[in-house]
Amino acid sequence: MKRELTKLTLAILFFVFVIGTVQAQQSNPTPVIGPVEQALTGDRLTAELLWSMGRIGEVAVSPDGTSLLFTITYYDLAENKGNAELYTMNTDGSNFKRITFTNWGEYNPVWRPDGKKIAYMSAESGSMQMWEMNADGSDKVLISNIDGGIGGFSYSPDQTKVLFLADVEKISIVKSRYNDLPITTGRINNDLMYRHWDQWVDAYTHIWIANYDGKQLSDAKDIMEGEEWESPVRPFGGMEQISWSPDGKTIVYTSRKKKGKDYSLSTNSDLYAYSVETGKTRNLTEGMMGYDVNPVFSPDGNTLAWESMEREGYEADKVRLFVMDMKTGTKQYLTEDFDQDAHGLVWSADGAKIYFVSNWHALDQIYAIQPKSKKIQKITEGVHSYNSVMVAKERLIGTRMSHASPVELFSIDETNGKQERITEVNTKLLSQLTLGKSEERWITTTDGKQMLVWVIYPPHFDPNKKYPALLYCQGGPQSTVSQFWSFRWNFQMMAANDYIIVAPNRRGLQGFGQEWLEQISCDYGGQNMKDYFSAIDAVAKEPFVDAGKLGAVGASYGGFSVYWMAGNHNKRFKAFIAHNGMFNLEQQYLETEEMWFANWDLGGPFWDKNNKTAQWSFANSPHKFVQNWDTPLLVIHSELDYRIVASQGMAAYNAAILKGLPAEYLYFPNENHWVLKPQNGVLWQRTFFNWLDRWLK
Repeated sequence: MKRELTKLTLAILFFVFVIGTVQAQQSNPTPVIGPVEQALTGDRLTAELLWSMGRIGEVAVSPDGTSLLFTITYYDLAENKGNAELYTMNTDGSNFKRITFTNWGEYNPVWRPDGKKIAYMSAESGSMQMWEMNADGSDKVLISNIDGGIGGFSYSPDQTKVLFLADVEKISIVKSRYNDLPITTGRINNDLMYRHWDQWVDAYTHIWIANYDGKQLSDAKDIMEGEEWESPVRPFGGMEQISWSPDGKTIVYTSRKKKGKDYSLSTNSDLYAYSVETGKTRNLTEGMMGYDVNPVFSPDGNTLAWESMEREGYEADKVRLFVMDMKTGTKQYLTEDFDQDAHGLVWSADGAKIYFVSNWHALDQIYAIQPKSKKIQKITEGVHSYNSVMVAKERLIGTRMSHASPVELFSIDETNGKQERITEVNTKLLSQLTLGKSEERWITTTDGKQMLVWVIYPPHFDPNKKYPALLYCQGGPQSTVSQFWSFRWNFQMMAANDYIIVAPNRRGLQGFGQEWLEQISCDYGGQNMKDYFSAIDAVAKEPFVDAGKLGAVGASYGGFSVYWMAGNHNKRFKAFIAHNGMFNLEQQYLETEEMWFANWDLGGPFWDKNNKTAQWSFANSPHKFVQNWDTPLLVIHSELDYRIVASQGMAAYNAAILKGLPAEYLYFPNENHWVLKPQNGVLWQRTFFNWLDRWLK
């Protein structure tokens, strides 16, 4: 649940068809999309326009620090597909070029260490494989030919080897017992973690290493052979969880080496160092009990930095910046006096600094820390959120978004913090739209705290009119309501439909210190719900808000919030929308797969009658308040969501119908915790606003 928003850049691989034609000339770097021009009938954002926008994905800086390689994905509603293509440009924003024009998409863009070639993954040959070509897109060559395809790769620094990800099939109980039934579809499970987020666990992703002669891979070896666990750590881990040492002799990787029930109950992932020369592996973080992920070597290879959580079972713990002396094994906690997270670690070229991204007061900025002194410098300012930072020759490169724009690339001058946008992927389209103003407010909560609330106004806002208002309930539950741009929960889309949006950073969100973040654990239905009421009540007093036309909407924990408020809102709201929300916490406890989350946030199992914390949590389950429901409810849920299963949504919808309330149930049989397919996304938006307009306008 937390990771649904903390990971707004999931590597989702589609076999795809390009939308329109993209003109990529230096004089006009903005991609021009034919269907977008036809869809612009006014100056307001629509679902169709939202899905026509280009989405910048993975970005790589060339070895000499002067060029960028990255993907942009466009979607075709008619084909119901997306397509990622490769682009290059100089780090100063000049010489923007599109270098691939295919029907199958390109992913995992990487510069070869010598800078003479670029590499990527593509399914052009039938399965996802590694390809190379010149930086201008010419002379494309297939490098790998791995059965079943690969899921990511990286070169050794000396360019003699390549590591890649490939699945190893899990031994099936059915096949081992009954090999005379080769086409049975039955499954037999005898442990937990048999499915995870949106997939059944039928294989383990392992790291393989192969020789590379500049033309192809050979002699591939599974460095985790015989192990029944994966690296990277599912479901969201990628190549950022694996790092080569600068001398190419060591691979440090992330793994949670547990199985079944043990895996389901623990977040204890560790960093393992594999010796390329000896084939031996050692645990670098043994005894560190939380998540230890995303290792990054210093340029000289003497120091390893990584992101670490302290407590086992707590997936929203503080993300600490640790370093280790690779010769002595001595560890240092660099951000102990910094009450913020540290994400996306990158060393400076001289090894004197580590750059990272951190959220404070709902804004994600770029920081730098000097490992020797532990001195921290805030580099960027402004109302925006950076997702990542990279080091180029004379500047930093960052991916930045806001309530007014999806991700674009920015060049940052570290000496003065000056930020310059160097891509214009969606500028032309956005320049033709009128967007709503996003305003920061601080509202007093019921316990006297100050809470940051974003208020987003409709385009062409008229203070003399009265508008309906929507309370946005965040998921996670521990993920900040930052200056994010979502392609589903998009504040500008809501505002374009003439709603005032009230988006609180209630208790349990990052960026306001650890105490504020942790208050929500074992307090579902408690102070954070009071925070929601404080936010909507304060804004509803404004003369431009129609206090008789308020709605509440949210997904995941936000869906739980909507269900809970449906039984406790005291006539505040006239309409509710809950997407993939928890309805019956007792059932949810036994339906979810990551038991560490349920145990930490709910306090333990519902059958433990001596556990007062758990009993309080389950007593506040939304299904315990259905007798109070009196408000129209739209339920949205998806079959492939194994984190919060579809029966939760069905139960809530059925309860509303049995109560005699107006209700609808939007069900997606082929989506997971998100809605990722274009036509499903447009259907989601249309259903969302049809429901709200019916009850609030």
